[in-house]
Amino acid sequence: MYKILITTLILVIPTIVCLSSNISSHAQSSQGNHTILVSSHDFNSTLSTSGKSMIKVKPDKITLSLGVETANKTADAALASNSKIMNRTLIALKKVGVKENETNTASFDISPNYNYSQSSRGDLIGFTARNSILIESSNINATSNWIDTAITSGANNINSIDFTISDKRLEQIKNSLIKPAIDNAVEKADIAASALGLKIIGVKSIKLLEFTASLIPQQDFATKTMASNPSTPIIAGEQTISQNVDIIFIIGK
Repeated sequence: MYKILITTLILVIPTIVCLSSNISSHAQSSQGNHTILVSSHDFNSTLSTSGKSMIKVKPDKITLSLGVETANKTADAALASNSKIMNRTLIALKKVGVKENETNTASFDISPNYNYSQSSRGDLIGFTARNSILIESSNINATSNWIDTAITSGANNINSIDFTISDKRLEQIKNSLIKPAIDNAVEKADIAASALGLKIIGVKSIKLLEFTASLIPQQDFATKTMASNPSTPIIAGEQTISQNVDIIFIIGK
């Protein structure tokens, strides 16, 4: 009986020492790498997907830049002529619905004109005055009439026509696209997880990406307008607004 007990102790002690040695070795490795070792069942698998939603909308804001350019032998004469035409243009635009708070001066300059055909230094032959105004309005349908009115009144430069979406409406559209974008990402994640015999059990992170807006021209519609309407054909077209999201899902059994 005494001999059997001794034998049992001898067999158990090495086993305890071996386990202690392994535990000590793992602890030192963890400290050296600044990590915490945990068992594999403590980890959750993740699945990354992206979602997108978009909508086509018509712009609700017009930014129209037009101007008057005049030339004369003297700066005063060029300026006087320019001012006369611009004032006439502004009065005419107000009569057709352009509000005073919708217009402002975009640029103004007077520059000398030189003739270099007779001299390398150039001979001063006169001056050119340029005055451009900016019209910002929500009355998009009046754009063609405004351009025709300005040209008839003497304006000889149509610098740019930009159709955009107002900040307030753009924010509303952006917010309305977030949920559909998330739903799209969830749908993709469900399909992928199901194919692996897993399911979504949580969300690790979600990132809303910058929304984008792009102009879609409507060439066919513009051609019809030109054929049926003698006024200047200006087509706002549509803009595609899209919202993207990146989501990391936690998946498991």
